[in-house]
Amino acid sequence: MQDFLQQLPSLARKEAAANKAFFARLGKKQLKLLDRAVHHLHDEVFDEIDCLECANCCRSLGPRITDRDIDKMSKALRMRSVELIEHYLRIDEDGDYVFKEMPCPFLAGDNYCLIYENRPKACREYPHTDRKKFFQLRHLSIKNAETCPAVYKILKRLREAGV
Repeated sequence: MQDFLQQLPSLARKEAAANKAFFARLGKKQLKLLDRAVHHLHDEVFDEIDCLECANCCRSLGPRITDRDIDKMSKALRMRSVELIEHYLRIDEDGDYVFKEMPCPFLAGDNYCLIYENRPKACREYPHTDRKKFFQLRHLSIKNAETCPAVYKILKRLREAGV
């Protein structure tokens, strides 16, 4: 898995143009079938890939953290929101809270999340391949393929199937 993760960014960048072209060719009729196809592939690929073996997203992506996330995390950690912000968060160039450092400070050595039940919304929803209106997220998914092996495989299989 580690070898594949090291190659993943360059593999995904090489296929980005093919992915963009694939989505550009989809007609209205195919767009209606896209969610069903992506959701099927999501289930299929996540039966093959164990996120606990990877955790690449937790090592490299800094999720946007909302005020609600801060409340949930601080309660789970039994600390005041101000303390959580001071210790773990910073404001990024877009004005959003993100973790000060990556990998995620709550990623344990065995790749389990120490605050899993109270993790940020962005973490819960990642990699977005099970969301409705997937077409609206196609550009994000093409980018996420550089980090997530599941997204990479889903996009590759989607192109191969032609929806």
